[in-house]
Amino acid sequence: MGQFLAPNPLKRWRRLQRCAAASALLFWAHLPVRADPSALWRIVHDACVPHAEAGEGPKPCEAVDLSEGEAEGVAILKDLVGVAQMLAIPTRRISGIEDPQMIAPDAPPVFADGWQAKALVERRLGRPLPREAVALAINSKWARSQDQLHVHVDCVAKPVAAALADYRLSLDDHWRAMTVPLAGRVYFARRLESADFRDASPFRLLADGIEGAKADMGAYSLAAVGANFDGKPGFILLADSFSLEGGGHAEDIQDHGCDIAHPAP
Repeated sequence: MGQFLAPNPLKRWRRLQRCAAASALLFWAHLPVRADPSALWRIVHDACVPHAEAGEGPKPCEAVDLSEGEAEGVAILKDLVGVAQMLAIPTRRISGIEDPQMIAPDAPPVFADGWQAKALVERRLGRPLPREAVALAINSKWARSQDQLHVHVDCVAKPVAAALADYRLSLDDHWRAMTVPLAGRVYFARRLESADFRDASPFRLLADGIEGAKADMGAYSLAAVGANFDGKPGFILLADSFSLEGGGHAEDIQDHGCDIAHPAP
């Protein structure tokens, strides 16, 4: 008969922590997100990261990238809204687009890891998507519900995709106000020749490229839509600022129902 081993207090404490985190996730799932502006942070910090570090997988997240350490890590979480929408969330505490950490050299690569999450969106949809069908978006400080930075990764709304397809050749590497609206807003836009954001930071391009943006980053929303320029992969970057009339909510260019993934017969 084998020797009975007393429960390891540390393991038991960690198990209780994980159960509490899972319970918090279920609680969050049945309440408006606005009820807890730290919900995303708690899910990532209290559940996804500990599970990943313990070799137990990333759950409840879809993936956790800690290859450069937790300070520069990014977690991918399936959003409660939408059929395939993912969120790219730093594993470091970062409030939002206004946080100076996002224009520092060691900023977590949320756009790069968010673009990799395109594969997770496609898996949920059960089909591949062209670059032009996927957008990454972060909302302004005044048009968000969470106080942990998160990038929305989802399908582009069909009217937005059509407008950008027509406008693409008018873009260069300078921010300029568009002459056509997207989802009812006139965005600043520029092109970015990059396959996957590993060589570029949309946050720094916004801070350094639009006058006054660096001093008031919290007022801006930022988006990137996949594109091709002269046969080379790239992105269309979009920026919009919040005002009393609206704006600052780049998520509006996305379609969480992903109609673009289901072309008409």
